[in-house]
Amino acid sequence: PCRPTTPSESHPSFRRRPRRTDTDQYLTTKFPVLTHGRTPRVNTDRWRFRVFGEVAAETEWTWDEFTSLPQVDIRSDFHCVTRWSQLDNIWTGIAIAEVINRIDLSQEARYVTVHAYGQYTTNLPVADLLEEDVLFAHSWNGAPLSIEHGGPMRLIVPKLYAWKSA
Repeated sequence: PCRPTTPSESHPSFRRRPRRTDTDQYLTTKFPVLTHGRTPRVNTDRWRFRVFGEVAAETEWTWDEFTSLPQVDIRSDFHCVTRWSQLDNIWTGIAIAEVINRIDLSQEARYVTVHAYGQYTTNLPVADLLEEDVLFAHSWNGAPLSIEHGGPMRLIVPKLYAWKSA
């Protein structure tokens, strides 16, 4: 779920990654798996996407409801703070604009906290979340997103390092 929030204290700066690669990044054609703890297995019958916090009304979708929203394909690079980069990934899913168009986001919201299965959370500025290439991806390069890579669905924020893509 996504929880738009208003800042109550100073927030860390979010290092924007370069358009292609930094000199300290190395290219890979693999999709490395970097996890902390057990990888959650999420049954799509029980999967829920919930938006709450700085919105007019809490909204929740089931897997079938969410995946019936219009779909997009986005080509982007994927960069990890552990120094690897993978270029020209094709992500398929729901553009953030489709979600934003269905909620009444407070104009006071400046940051969003993203809660992922497995008790992982990350925060990012609303401005970064609203970039046109941000999506909730269920497929990567034409195949369903694997559990090890955040499947069945994960947020992809291409202009930020991968740890912001919960």
